[in-house]
Amino acid sequence: MADLLWWQYTLIAVIFIWSGFVRSGLGFGGAVLALPFLLLVENDPLLFLPIISIHLLVFSSWIAWQGSKTTKQQATLAAKQGEVAKAKEEEGNIAWGYLKKALGIMIVPKLIGVFGLLTLPGDIVTGVIFVIVSVFAVSYIINKPFYTNNRILDTVFLMLGGYVSGTSLIGAPLIVSVFATKVPRHQLRDTLFVLWFILVTIKMVSFLIAGVDLQLIHQLWLLPCALIGHVFGQKLHNRIQKAETPVFFQFVGWALLTVCGFGLYSTFML
Repeated sequence: MADLLWWQYTLIAVIFIWSGFVRSGLGFGGAVLALPFLLLVENDPLLFLPIISIHLLVFSSWIAWQGSKTTKQQATLAAKQGEVAKAKEEEGNIAWGYLKKALGIMIVPKLIGVFGLLTLPGDIVTGVIFVIVSVFAVSYIINKPFYTNNRILDTVFLMLGGYVSGTSLIGAPLIVSVFATKVPRHQLRDTLFVLWFILVTIKMVSFLIAGVDLQLIHQLWLLPCALIGHVFGQKLHNRIQKAETPVFFQFVGWALLTVCGFGLYSTFML
């Protein structure tokens, strides 16, 4: 980034504030909704992907820890008040059971994508993913969530999402479309952040092996930018959590549809 102009640095800072806001508020989309703008400033994905990856590692672990601490406090208070059912419901902020199941499905495609053992046409795979997710998104928006009720389809979606997250960082929309109907809403965001932490850690190993510059010096000023967005995103997340279930799914649907729109634009237009 040494050759960039002052206004380019300013735009990058604003985009990372936006990325932090989306990541914290929704639990996904921080990379997909930031990369198209970043590439308009400087068309070099390997310049920004390591920075985004490190941000994911930092904020995903922080959010999961905060969520765990909060749910333990709520469960303790509910138990003291005799609300056994509520205490059981809020026992944890992460759906470990489904997370382990999904990781078991995704890990091999993830590694295949990371190490390039199977090269598929990137634009075609990406386009198919965003089209599929758009169908999910529209079904959420019209308040008729699409449930596959089919283990084979769920497995295919998770494997495809794992593969694409290995080749890049845009597999989240497809993964979220499955998780949103399998994980309780109060556990969804924190469960996704634990998943992102694991998947991004694998991606970071590939960066290290390939000798990619991690842009560590730029973390000194971009991490605070992402933190600003994170704080405002947390307020958005709190409002989403309080919404009624149909409103919650409609919000997720609009978010997924927006992600898909930007994703298709960045894939086929840039």
